[in-house]
Amino acid sequence: MEKFEQFTGIVCAVDRANIDTDALIPKEHLKSIMRTGFGPALFSDWRYNADGSDNPDFVLNQPKTRGASILVGRNNFGCGSSREHAVWAVAQQGFKVVVAPVEGDIPGFADIFRNNCAKNGILTIQLSSGEVDRIFAMAQADRPLEAAVDLEAQTIVFRQPDGDVPFLFEVDPAVKEKLLLGLDDIGESLQFSDDIARFETAHNAQLLSA
Repeated sequence: MEKFEQFTGIVCAVDRANIDTDALIPKEHLKSIMRTGFGPALFSDWRYNADGSDNPDFVLNQPKTRGASILVGRNNFGCGSSREHAVWAVAQQGFKVVVAPVEGDIPGFADIFRNNCAKNGILTIQLSSGEVDRIFAMAQADRPLEAAVDLEAQTIVFRQPDGDVPFLFEVDPAVKEKLLLGLDDIGESLQFSDDIARFETAHNAQLLSA
C-alpha cells in the first residue's frame, strides 16, 4: 500500500444519502477473481445509460469532475453488504479521500466500508452536516472544485475565488499512522518478520524433537 501523501485534488460531490455498496459496484461486476479493473464499474447504474454510453447528467461524467480524487457523499456512505469490491472500485477510479457527514446518531460511513477503506489506503473524513452542506454548495459551480488534503495536520482546505475554506477532521490515531506509513494488515505484520521467524524456528524445533 502506498503512503498517504499531502495532495490537492478535484472534488466529485454525489448528493445522495445511504449510498450502498450495490450502488458503488452492482453485483454483476463481482465475477472477477482479480483485484483490478473495477474503476469503470463504480456507480455503473447511475453512470451509464442502458446502451452503455455515459449518462451526462451524472456528476462523475461532467467535465468539472474529470480526474477527481476526492469523493463527497451524504450520511451512511457505504452501507449494505460487506463487499470489499466497493472500496476497490472507489480506489481504482482514482479517489484517495471520501467525505461524508455525521447527522445525530447516523454516522458518515458504514463501519465495514470505513474499515475496508483504511485497509486499502483511502482516507475517510467525517465532518458535520453543516460543513458538508457547504461543500455541496461550493460544488454547484460550473468550474472544478479543488481541495488540499493534509492527513498529518488533519485538514481539508477547499479553494475558492474569495478565499480558502478550511475544515478540521478527526481520525483514529492507529488508522492515521497506517495510512501515513503505507501499511496494510500484511505490511503491519511484516514489521515483526524477525520476531515471527525466531518464533517459527523455535516452534519447529520443538515439533521435530517431539
